[in-house]
Amino acid sequence: MNCYYHPDKPAIALCKYCQRGLCPDCAAHAGDSLACKNLHEEQVRTMEALMQRNILQSKRVGSDYLRNTIFYGVVGILFTAFGISQFNWLGLQALVYAAIGLALLWAAVANYLESRKYK
Repeated sequence: MNCYYHPDKPAIALCKYCQRGLCPDCAAHAGDSLACKNLHEEQVRTMEALMQRNILQSKRVGSDYLRNTIFYGVVGILFTAFGISQFNWLGLQALVYAAIGLALLWAAVANYLESRKYK
């Protein structure tokens, strides 16, 4: 592959913004990446900053799912236990409480499995 701006020179890298081949004269460092000199440097720095923010946000999302897991798990256990223990006095209403509790426990498991994607 040759340089986009100097077709007679071999390319050493690709611009992270436009994906064009760049020779040493046309390549400029923009953060951890290379960009077209005096053309795409700012856009590549912006892209790098956005990626770093996304990585940080991904870690926060994982902790949010874990917090939801704990909440849904505790409330689900309480609803299920209450529904089962009150069946003699509440009848079918107790089954509704138990069903809500089981649904919350299912939500806790789903949140836990989702949180594992963000490690």
